[in-house]
Amino acid sequence: MVMAQYVPRLKKRYLDEVVPSLMKDLKLTNKMQVPRLEKVVLNMGLGAATQNAKIIDQAVIEMTAITGQKPMVAKARKSIATFKLREGLPIGVMVTLRRDRMWEMLDRLISIALPRVRDFKGVSPKAFDGRGNFTLGIREHIVFPEVDYDRVDASKGLNFSIVTTARNDDEGRALLRGLGMPFRK
Repeated sequence: MVMAQYVPRLKKRYLDEVVPSLMKDLKLTNKMQVPRLEKVVLNMGLGAATQNAKIIDQAVIEMTAITGQKPMVAKARKSIATFKLREGLPIGVMVTLRRDRMWEMLDRLISIALPRVRDFKGVSPKAFDGRGNFTLGIREHIVFPEVDYDRVDASKGLNFSIVTTARNDDEGRALLRGLGMPFRK
């Protein structure tokens, strides 16, 4: 007996609805020309870790809970005396998600986390880099239900970088709008 292969909900929507829609809207002739997601990178910068090293350990635990993947600890590249920063000191954590984990993370961001943000009016449609990639900052990581609110000692910010194969910002915006990203009007 053959087991049915699990397909993330957002990926199924992309294949069934977004690809045909983008082919028509962008006047593409081949499915392989349609912009698609390559990866999602989550980054948590922790400047306060210069004074308290335990912040990094807590951030690793929380980022693992959010993404389901162990993050890499980012270290300072050079010393800056003004910030009391020395080369090699841990100052952040980051995770790169691909394939099914990427689709699941983006689905949770769009359908669960963003609606939980206080005074949410939509994300800025201008946060593209010129090549169709989108970056989004969230002020509090506690909007994700995986984070145990009682164990959080300090609220941390979180950056999402969504890397696409789009050739320009308009294609990237059309792709993310089709996936359900709530852009401001």
